[in-house]
Amino acid sequence: MPAVKAANPREVFAAEDWRAITTLSRWRGISLVLHGWMVVALATFGGAAAWNYDWRTGLLVTPFVLAILGGRQLGLSILMHDGAHGLLHPDRKTNNWLGQWPTGAATGSDLHAYRAYHLTHHKFTQQAEDPDLALSAPFPTSRDSLRRKFFRDLTGQTFYKQRRAQFPVALRGAQFMLTSQSGDGAKTAARTVERFLLVQTILLAISLVVWGWTPFLLWLTALATTFQLFLRIRNIAEHACTPTGSGDPFTHARTTQAGVIARMTVAPYWVNYHSEHHLFMGVPCYNLAATHRLLGTGGFYPRMTVSPNYRDVLAQVVR
Repeated sequence: MPAVKAANPREVFAAEDWRAITTLSRWRGISLVLHGWMVVALATFGGAAAWNYDWRTGLLVTPFVLAILGGRQLGLSILMHDGAHGLLHPDRKTNNWLGQWPTGAATGSDLHAYRAYHLTHHKFTQQAEDPDLALSAPFPTSRDSLRRKFFRDLTGQTFYKQRRAQFPVALRGAQFMLTSQSGDGAKTAARTVERFLLVQTILLAISLVVWGWTPFLLWLTALATTFQLFLRIRNIAEHACTPTGSGDPFTHARTTQAGVIARMTVAPYWVNYHSEHHLFMGVPCYNLAATHRLLGTGGFYPRMTVSPNYRDVLAQVVR
């Protein structure tokens, strides 16, 4: 099928506004990465302190800690996504390092593989060639089906299924590298798993030196549970049950308004402005809110799919 129609920024923004929202900062991307890890540190060591104080306090605090950690793990993935678009830093080498190591590797992604995959998603959004189509095609679905998906996420089944599929491929890739055989996909998986395990080892070492096992176990538990849930909700909100495929590029994704709790969990770093991102993918995440306001000033909201909150989105995607 043909690529989806793109928006023309010259028809939407004044030249000075377009220049303002597409100018990359040399420090904002770095500061967001540091912010993500600062929140991770505060949550993990705060949770450990609660367990050290009293096991009842630990039990009470842990669900909140896991929610915060899952939200920041999703946030690191979102920053990796910005790196895939070259938006974390104006220097390409710095951008790629930020997108590969402190963001992508922490949650098990490879920047370069993701970049190729994701740009195809932008080109063929919700078309047969879209590699992300499976994330939105099942919707609308039944309420029971959605509950089962959420249950699998929160019990670690989704995480286990992903790693069970990834690790054997990575092992084959490692064997290919040792024997100089071909198999680029498997080799990429091997390098991705290697970086993922290296970052986890570093985090474990920091945890053991500073406090013991508890901070790392909280991080790993969140990675296997709340991160998976928040990632799924974010994926659903972006494209499920949207009228993508029409000739109007303003219909190709959903923007969801996000309050404080949503921004801490399912919508970190302005990822809720997904319609704006698909319309103008050269805008860094920290300028998406400004882009949204400019679109409102220009009278474009009626053409867009905008939901008032994530609860409303979930109500839309169940039969």
